[in-house]
Amino acid sequence: MKPRRIDPATRMSLAWLTRLCDWRSCLIVVRPETVIRWHRAGWRLLWSYKSRPGRPRIPLELRQLIRRMAAENPLWGEERIANELRFKLGIRVSPRTVRKYMPKRPPGQPRGDQRWATFLRNHAKAILACDFFVTVTATFQLLYVFVLIHHGSRRLLHFNVTAHPTAAWTLQQLREAIGFEQDYRYLLHDRDSIFARQLDESIERIGMRVLRSPPRSPMANAVCERLIGTMRRECLDWMIPISGAHLRSILKIWMGHYNRSRPHMSLGPGVPDPPSKSASFQSQQPPRHRIREGLVVLAKSVLGGLHHEYSLAPAVA
Repeated sequence: MKPRRIDPATRMSLAWLTRLCDWRSCLIVVRPETVIRWHRAGWRLLWSYKSRPGRPRIPLELRQLIRRMAAENPLWGEERIANELRFKLGIRVSPRTVRKYMPKRPPGQPRGDQRWATFLRNHAKAILACDFFVTVTATFQLLYVFVLIHHGSRRLLHFNVTAHPTAAWTLQQLREAIGFEQDYRYLLHDRDSIFARQLDESIERIGMRVLRSPPRSPMANAVCERLIGTMRRECLDWMIPISGAHLRSILKIWMGHYNRSRPHMSLGPGVPDPPSKSASFQSQQPPRHRIREGLVVLAKSVLGGLHHEYSLAPAVA
């Protein structure tokens, strides 16, 4: 076909359009072979993308859940996690896909190596710890306070006061607190001379094993030492006992507050002796930032107002 020449109107239109843009910068002259090469390269990129190996990635939330389950359960493998997702959560994922997104273990570390927190939590239910500390009365008499705490529940099991601690007196306190029907297996104490060899032998005959902390290592009995510090900071540093009987009455009230009302961060937070769900309004989920309708907050004074215990109760019409 013979090419046609443009008419004058078209020339005028093109001349006017040159004022809007530089047409020379938009004009690219290429050969036909170049256009074909560009098209073939684009075709190869398209099919490389469509033919990439492997399955599409699972959602980000599921990947994070797999890593969380693997971190929280070091004994689980990909089969267990896949079954847990399928039968508990209704998510069908291949074990090979789970293995792909599980965190990599450091070289040389076997699978199922439990953490220290898990190990200590599993054994804390069988451990008791005891210790003595000194307090001074209003007449400057030195009194020895014996305390016994359960590691697992953080429950203060027993306390007593004496002016002359002996191994026989300490053994009697342990017998009263432990008894013969408990599942405690270990008793931890320091190397004070009060804990004589005869006392340890008597405790072992009850069925418990005595663990003595290393010399000059109070952190080896950290739970009991923390209890003594809390007892001083929250009670004895603010009160002056007049006698041994007065000190017992003070510590008896504080012991009830410590076991039934004082929150412990190591428990979640929680309390060693929580109230029953039927008698507690905490079993129902309260609205955020406000108290449910029909309930009021009650405050109970402890030790003359040194502490207060708060609870919910139905509002009186």
